[in-house]
Order: sequence, then C-alpha cells, then structure tokens
Amino acid sequence: MKKNTKRIILVIVIILVLAGAYLAINSGSSKVEIVGSTSVQPVAEKLVEKYKETHPDTQINVQGGGSSVGIKSAQDGTADIGTSSKALKDNESQGLTQIPLGQDGIVIAVNTKNSVDGVTSEQLKDIFSGKITNWKEVGGSDGKINVIRREDGSGTLDAFESIVMGKDTKIKSDAVVQSSTEAVKQSVKTDENAIGFVSYAHMSSDVKALKIDGVSPSDDTIADGSYKLQRPFLFLVKGTPNQATQDFLNFVNSSEGQKVLKDEKIVQASNNTNSSQ
Repeated sequence: MKKNTKRIILVIVIILVLAGAYLAINSGSSKVEIVGSTSVQPVAEKLVEKYKETHPDTQINVQGGGSSVGIKSAQDGTADIGTSSKALKDNESQGLTQIPLGQDGIVIAVNTKNSVDGVTSEQLKDIFSGKITNWKEVGGSDGKINVIRREDGSGTLDAFESIVMGKDTKIKSDAVVQSSTEAVKQSVKTDENAIGFVSYAHMSSDVKALKIDGVSPSDDTIADGSYKLQRPFLFLVKGTPNQATQDFLNFVNSSEGQKVLKDEKIVQASNNTNSSQ
C-alpha cells in the first residue's frame, strides 16, 4: 500500500515538473523583444499593434536605443529582433539575418517660416560642417544657421554622415545634439533658423522639407532613387527565431503587414526577402 502511494506521489511530481517545464517553454516562446533604432521603433509599434489584433496572447515589447544598440542586441541575443535604420558594415552583419522593411528617406527639415525651399548637396554639406553659417548665403533671410544633429549611435546620423558628409568632413562640433527624430523636429519647429535631418516616415507638416539638388522627398523619388538621401529600415535576427518571433515575421511579410508599412510611409524595397549574412 505504501509503495503504491509513493509511486502515485512520484508520478504526480513528474507530471507537475513536466507541466511546469512545458509552460515555461511556451510562455518564453510567446514573448518577443524588439530593440534598436528610434526611427524604426514607431513603425515596429504599428506592426505590433496590428498583429496583436489577431494574436492578443503574444507579448511583444518594442524599445529604442539606436541602431547600434539594435545590432548589438541581436548579436548577443538579448533581443529577438534588433532594428537598424542604417546599412550594416561587414563586421556588424556577421551571423545576422537581415529582413528589409523598405527604404526610408532622410529629410532635411527647416522651420515652416524659413523662405529657403532647397539647397544643393554641396551647400548642405557646407551648412552642417560650418562652412556656411548664415541663411542669406543660400538665398534666405539674414540669420545664423542653427544646426541640429542626432546623437552618436543613431542610424539616421550614420546614414546622413555617409551620404552627405563623406569620410573626410565632420559635422560642426557645436551642433545641438538630439536623441530622436521627434526631438529634432521639435527643435526645428521652435527655431526659425534651425536645420536638422529626420526620418521621412515621421515627417509632418509642422516642419518644412527642403529639396535637395532640386528633388523633393516623396514615395516616388525614394522608390526610383532620384532622391539620394535614403537608407534601409531593417529587422535583424540571429540564428533560428523562436516560434512567436517567426510568426510575427511572417505577418510582417504578409500583405497585411506590408499594408502597415505602406501606411507608415516606408517605401517598399524592390526585393523584400530575407538575406543571411
């Protein structure tokens, strides 16, 4: 009798242990951490919002921190999905699968009261390097140009420096540093003499977009490449994703997910497929 009781207790304990392990595994697989670019963050949040309409039990957390943080978080496994708003260098892409969401323009934003409608690429470089310091030098009113830039580690900054400044020219040292697209827009919105660069996906009518070399940023000009200031929006995954992450990625690549991206002004890449690095 005692032996039977012990066996029953042992069986119950084993069942409880297995059930606990099963619940732990499945609860872990129903949680997705997304970390990285503050430019990609609002787009990722919109994707998550739509996804949770049909997957309410999946816990998905979206955080910023910058593209460098997103790349590192994907590499070291602290995030299921890292996000980047810059093209990865060879030493950054090792072991990561890059999932392009599409192309985003880098908009040169000025105050709506600024009379300047456009500048050349060379003038833009000279403004941010400090060679041109007054708006009257580019056809505007007399006023000191106040340069706004993003913080180190920002994918938007990295892309801007690569496309506009080149390897040998630095942004002026006394430029005001802001930590997000929204912060840059706020600075430009409240200062008639300010200039900054922001994500096309988050551009709004409270600031004005300058033409660059006569070309305005738009879906069409970003898609056909005539607007040169653009960069990719990327999801980054290391190894084989857990089931919850893969299900979310499948949604992103579905027609429903692609509609969200279009609504968020992400210009679709010509070949939106996964590429292992």
